[in-house]
Formats: sequence, C-alpha cells, structure tokens
Amino acid sequence: MLGEFNNYFWPVLVASITIIGIIGCYVLLKLTGKKGPENDDNSTSGHVWDGDLEEENNPLPRWWVGLFVITIIWGLIYLALYPGLILTDGYLKWSQLGQYQDEVKDADKKFAAMYKDFGQMDLEQFINNRKAKKIGKKIFLNNCAQCHGSDARGTTSFPNLTDHDWLYGGKMIDIKSSITNGRNGVMPALASIGTKKDLWDIAHYVKSLSDSKHHPMKALRGKEKFGICASCHGADGKGNQSIGAPNLTDHIWLHGESFEGIVHRITYGINNEMPAWNDRLTPEQIHLVSLYTRMLSKDNH
Repeated sequence: MLGEFNNYFWPVLVASITIIGIIGCYVLLKLTGKKGPENDDNSTSGHVWDGDLEEENNPLPRWWVGLFVITIIWGLIYLALYPGLILTDGYLKWSQLGQYQDEVKDADKKFAAMYKDFGQMDLEQFINNRKAKKIGKKIFLNNCAQCHGSDARGTTSFPNLTDHDWLYGGKMIDIKSSITNGRNGVMPALASIGTKKDLWDIAHYVKSLSDSKHHPMKALRGKEKFGICASCHGADGKGNQSIGAPNLTDHIWLHGESFEGIVHRITYGINNEMPAWNDRLTPEQIHLVSLYTRMLSKDNH
C-alpha cells in the first residue's frame, strides 16, 4: 500500500501544480483585463504615495497578455501530447523507458556492423585482436563492473572472474549462458539438520575440506551430518557446476570463510542472483564480453 502511494504521490503533485498554474494564469488575465471608465475615480488601486501619487488600476499591456495566452495554450498542448495528466499516456505515448529503449536500438543499429566483425571470434583470435579486447573491456566496464569490480576480482557474494573458479562452468558456452540467461543460486535453509552444536560441527568439517583452520574432533562429528549437503556439493565437497554448487575444497569463499558466516548460511540458506542480459545486450555484445571474461581467467591460470 505504501509503495503504491509513493509511486503516485510525485506524479499527482507535479500534475496538480501544473494544472493549478494554468488555471492561475487564466484567472490572472480575467482579473487584470478589466479597465475602468476613463476619468473614473474608482480606476485607481487605492494606493497613494507622497500624498498625491496614485496607482492606477490599468490592464496588462497587450504583449504581456499575449505571453500569458501563449503559456496557457502551450501548457494545454503539452498535457495533451505527453502523459502530464497521469490518467492518460498522452497523444505521443511518450515515456522515459520508451525513449531509452529507442536510443539503445538506434545505438545497436549504428554499431551492429562493428560488432558483427567480432561475433564469430574464438578465444585465441580475441586475445590477439587489440580492437576486440578494447571493445570487450568497455562492454564489461559499462555493464558488469558494478558487481564484479573494474578489475573483475569481485567482492563478498560477487564472484571473482579471474581465479579460474567457475560456479557454472568455465567453457565459453557456459559463460555465454550465464550472461544471456542469468543465474539464480539458491542454498536452502538447513537448520533442521540438527542442533546448533551440530551445525557448528558441520562448519568445522566444511573448513577441513580445504585444509583451513578447524577443530579435528568437531570436523569428524560434522562429517556424519554432511550427507544432506553432499547431495549438492558432492560427497568429496567438490561441488556441482550443473547447479552452481560451490567447490568447498579450493579455499575460495564467495560469501566469507568465518565459522559464524558458514553456520549462518547453513541455518538460513542464501540466494545469490545474477540478472539476465539478453534484453540489454545483443548476441554479438554478449559474445565479446564472454570472450573478455574468459580471457581474464585464462591470463591467471
């Protein structure tokens, strides 16, 4: 309910001010357009200065009246053409989103030929083509760097794209699929596995898989409870790229490696989503940024 109120408050306020302004201009013209009879004592405003200096109540000059008339007419035309009254979309059906989409389409058409030249490149051709790498980097910086960082090294909950650790696979077909369709990695809440002590034991076992600091006895007890986790992460803890289940043995921690963090994720689960880009990037642009992303990992392999 509050969200709907916020969505309509500002449009209604702006439309109301606009309509009141137009009506105000009309009323002002009516009130100031009346000229009193010549030599009529009532043709003054009643204001007197220096004893005998009176302010006459004359109508506005014609050029000034013309400006008000033009303002009223222009305001009414604008409200008819554009969605200024909220209840209608206006004769031109204009919207900010529509204008943005039109500009994107125009840009895509303008650069389509350039992208087409690189759309069939393989990784080696891309690496050896300076212009293609420059374009791929620009696409990455404009669309991907907000989450993965300008250096593509990510941060907590946003994968590092340079470490050769791929949640959904590092082949070109996998990377292009991730960018095109997006990903939604979900780990369910598993508090029902056991007591809080059991969850901490599992956390110690998970840490032991990567030979991180852990308590051996707690890890041994946690191994017995790890079975339900193994359905996604595998009995050996090396993960499952077909469903995006992380490898728990490589000492790469997407959401942090603290015991408290691991226990929290086991208890409450986690949902990590990457948006789909197929409605914002052309297939050629997706191909180029996929090549650029794969190159970053190749350079660090």
